[in-house]
Amino acid sequence: MKANTVSILGVSFTKTTLHNFTTKLHKDINEHRNEFVVTANPEIVMYAKKHPQYLETIRSADAIVADGIGIIIGAKILGTPLPQRVTGYDIFTELLAWGHQNHKSAYFIGAKPEVSQKLKQVLREKYPNLRVAGVQDGYFDDEQPIVADIQNTSPDMVFVATGYPKQETFIAKYRHVTNAVWIGLGGSFDVLTGTVKRAPKLWQQLHLEWLYRAVKEPSRFGRLMVLPQYLLAVIHERQQHK
Repeated sequence: MKANTVSILGVSFTKTTLHNFTTKLHKDINEHRNEFVVTANPEIVMYAKKHPQYLETIRSADAIVADGIGIIIGAKILGTPLPQRVTGYDIFTELLAWGHQNHKSAYFIGAKPEVSQKLKQVLREKYPNLRVAGVQDGYFDDEQPIVADIQNTSPDMVFVATGYPKQETFIAKYRHVTNAVWIGLGGSFDVLTGTVKRAPKLWQQLHLEWLYRAVKEPSRFGRLMVLPQYLLAVIHERQQHK
């Protein structure tokens, strides 16, 4: 297990806050370091538990942050609490604002073609000083032209929002082509463009974003079944360590 981390079902989460983590990423970008960041929730942890190759992929990351209240609860159950939930979306919007202020560049991969078009517009309006190195929707068969474009444009940040396990697999495979912060972001492009509404602040404060999403998108209810399985697995892990 890496230093300053908390292990949950074989996945090592970085003990950090949003402020401390993004401050570190600013430094990494300024120093042209190559960083792979995974934003993991209970779904990702359980998928990794069942798929050893994917577990190895995310273990190769430089940081795995607790994106999901279930991770915070799991850490508490194990008696090794994490200081704060650090969501991919919050990292994403903070880096966009910082990139805009500091004239950095970013490459965007993911979401449906119509969302990609909306994303270009939102970036122009909200972050005009951010250099957009490229925007590619998530519906592609050939990775090579995208990889070549990333290599040619050398962005400071590469945001991949194609959902797990695809986004982490892509990053692990191609991060070597340029020194940047590479981060998997799930549905963040949909939220930034307003295609999917983020839960109101009160729901966020009550840590009920997951329930809000399920109410708004009933098709997600099936995915919520992973939560009790995850919590039972964490409790089992705690009992084994006693």
